Amino acid sequence: MTEGTTYSGFVALVGKPNVGKSTLLNSMLGVKIAPISPKPQTTRKRVRGIHTEGNRQIVFVDTPGWHEAADAMSEYMIRQITDALAEVNVVLWLVDLRHPPTHEDELVARALRPLKGQVPIFLVGNKADAARYPDAALQAYAELLPGLETRMISAQNERDAKALRDEVLALLPEGPFFFPEDYAKGDQTPEEWAAEIVREEAMKRLKEEIPYSIATKTEEFELRDNGMFYIQVNIYVERENHKPILIGSGGRMLREIGAAARKQLEVFLAHKVYLDLQVKVYPNWRKDPEALRELGYH
Repeated sequence: MTEGTTYSGFVALVGKPNVGKSTLLNSMLGVKIAPISPKPQTTRKRVRGIHTEGNRQIVFVDTPGWHEAADAMSEYMIRQITDALAEVNVVLWLVDLRHPPTHEDELVARALRPLKGQVPIFLVGNKADAARYPDAALQAYAELLPGLETRMISAQNERDAKALRDEVLALLPEGPFFFPEDYAKGDQTPEEWAAEIVREEAMKRLKEEIPYSIATKTEEFELRDNGMFYIQVNIYVERENHKPILIGSGGRMLREIGAAARKQLEVFLAHKVYLDLQVKVYPNWRKDPEALRELGYH
C-alpha cells in the first residue's frame, strides 16, 4: 500500500442506453473490461473498473442504460443503477450530443436531482466529434438539471478520457484503497468475462428483439494439460423459434459468434482457447426473478 495519505472513491457512469458509458470506461482504464456493441442495453449489471495512480484510487462503476422498466430484467437493471448511486462520490452523466434530450434523459436527471450539491456531478457530452451542433445540444441537456459542471468529449479519444479521469482523481475524498494497488483493472471473474464477451458478440450480429432476449452463462472454464483453456458457455434464448436464428444456416451464425469471442478471450487469457457454445431455450427468463438469479443477475 502507498505510504501516507490516500484518496479513494466510487465514480458512477450513468446515462440512458447507448450513450457510450462502457466505451468511456474502457478508454479511461486503457483496457477493455466492459462489453460494448451498437445495441442499447448491452450492459446489464454494474461493472467495476479500478484505476490506481500514486496515492489515489478510483473505482469506476459502469451502469446499465436508464430506461422504463418493463419486466423483471429491466427492473433488475434499474436497481443496479440506483444501488450504484447510493455509494457514489462522483457522478459522470453521459449524454449523446448528436441528439436532443429524450424522456430517458429526463429520467436520469430526475434520479440525480437528490445528489446535486451532495457529490460532484459532471454532465459529459459524448460524441462531440460527430455532433452537428454540440454546444446547443449540451445546453439543452444542461437545462434538465441546471448548475452542473459540463464537459464535451469523444469517449473513444484516449486524450479526452484521460483528461476527464485526471479531473476525477483530484476530487476523491481521503480514504483507504478499496482494492490492492496491483489488483486487476476489473472485478469480474474470468467466467463472467467469458460469458459477457460471448453475449457482446452475439448482440453485434443479431437483429430485432433477439439480442435482448439472450443470456449467457459459463458452465465450464478449465486450463487443460495441453495449455489450452476449455470454455463452455450456454447461450439462452426465450423462444424455440429464436434458436435456429442464433445458430444460423449450417451453424454459420454461431461459428461467427464463437470465432469473434474466442479471439478476444485468447488476448485476455494469453492462451489458446477452445470455446464450446451451446444454445438452449429458457422460456420467458426475463420475466422470472428466479431465472434471473439462476443466470447470474442477482
